[in-house]
Amino acid sequence: MCEVTLPMTLSFAHRHVLEDHIVGFETRPNPHHLAVVRRPTILCVLAHAGFEGGVKAALHALEGVCVRICGPAEWLVVSHSVGPEALLRLVREIEGVSAFDHSDGRVLMRIAGPNVRSILAKCLAVDLHRDSFAPGASANILIAHVAGNLARIGEDAFEIIVPRSYAGTVFEEVKEMGREFALTAGFSED
Repeated sequence: MCEVTLPMTLSFAHRHVLEDHIVGFETRPNPHHLAVVRRPTILCVLAHAGFEGGVKAALHALEGVCVRICGPAEWLVVSHSVGPEALLRLVREIEGVSAFDHSDGRVLMRIAGPNVRSILAKCLAVDLHRDSFAPGASANILIAHVAGNLARIGEDAFEIIVPRSYAGTVFEEVKEMGREFALTAGFSED
């Protein structure tokens, strides 16, 4: 007689990679604050040869997303309101595109405050002057020796996207660089 065993159902609770860096240390945000976004949608989008202009225009026409340049014919598409599956379906409808969900493989952090450029200047080598890096600008950068993407989202606000495996290193480094400005950190409210 053959004994049959049924597979065990496993349930995984989503736990953010920076949970141990933040939980127990949350405070009310100071004027200089580093906010970790819990569940953003982050897609990596590549345009096929000859389709670059059309893909770029179509991405910018999507509602509820921010488009971050990574290089020639390569973008990160970020959303705080559209889920990964829905956004992936929308993007894959664009002719000449390849898109991949990186939501679980990358971490998004927002840093804001009147001296945010001074904080970031300590751990990255990009000219963040208001005239050189305008709102909406983005670039692939090294931040704390980790490859990431930086985007200016407001007058004194930036978003940083880094690989999940290096998020703790970048988070701790940025916190250290912001210590003189009493930088606080916590999970984002949105």
